[in-house]
Formats: sequence, structure tokens, C-alpha cells
Amino acid sequence: MDLNSYIACIPDFPTKGILFRDITPLMADGEAYHYACEKLAEYARSVNADLVVGPESRGFLFGCPIANMLNIGFVPIRKPGKLPRQTISFKYELEYGENELYIHKDAIKPGQRVLIVDDLVATGGTADAATKLIEELGGEVAGCAFLIELEGLGGREKLSNYDVFTLLKY
Repeated sequence: MDLNSYIACIPDFPTKGILFRDITPLMADGEAYHYACEKLAEYARSVNADLVVGPESRGFLFGCPIANMLNIGFVPIRKPGKLPRQTISFKYELEYGENELYIHKDAIKPGQRVLIVDDLVATGGTADAATKLIEELGGEVAGCAFLIELEGLGGREKLSNYDVFTLLKY
């Protein structure tokens, strides 16, 4: 299946000069969405993932169905103020400023093989922050799986210590 035909390209969104890759047409088509999730789940099986984590919010859209397909757990990585129990966090730099991600302190058991799933990797900052949180809790990053990779923005290089799988590259 050619998933490229389900990705809408929106020029100058959210700011002038940016070509936004909109995944909502893919998600609106049941067959395309299932196909994409199944391909990501195949990768998860190949790296023997015990658990899936997904960064807020689009990581939930692909991470949850993949975890469900594999009958393994899903752990959300959230923005500040969203998790109710004791957390750990990691601050990281963005192109213009910084961000911080949180995970429940008891979400990952030492030695668990954890797959990071998100819709897109560009600079790799969010996925790199997720690796730091997983490792701080004693988990092992089994791999990083993305629907889309924006090449040339340094994401793959930032994640060079990990196995990275993507379905589409732009």
C-alpha cells in the first residue's frame, strides 16, 4: 500500500516556509491506518518489545494500537502537569526554546525492552528525551518507530545509538 497518498502536504503551516505533513487523511482511512499500524507492529515484534511508550500526543495515536496488537502495555509520556502520580522529567532544547516531558516513576520496570512510537521524527529532540526517561527508569530502548521521518533535520543522527525504523521519508 502506498501510504504517501494518504499524507496531505500543507504549505506554510504552522508558519510561513514550513511544509506540514498532515497524517489525518491516513488515520481517517481504516485500511491505511490499519496497514501503517501493522507495519509498525511488525517492527515492534522484531525487536521483542515488552512495552510501548508514546510521547504526547500523536505518539498515542500509533503507540496505543500497536501495543494492543501485541498484547503489551502502553505508557504515555506527557507534557507538564498531565500525570497524577510521582514522575520523573527531562528538559530538552527546541529550535525556539525548550520543552519538558514526564513519565510516571513506576511506569517501566528495570530490564524491560521499550519501543518508542511517534508519528514523526524531525530533529529527534522528543524521541531523545524519551530515551533518557526510559533509561533513567532502568528500561532498555528496544528501538524507535515512526510513521514519518523528515530527512536532513538530524533526527536519525540524534538517535544514532538506537535502532530507528520509519515507514515514510520526506
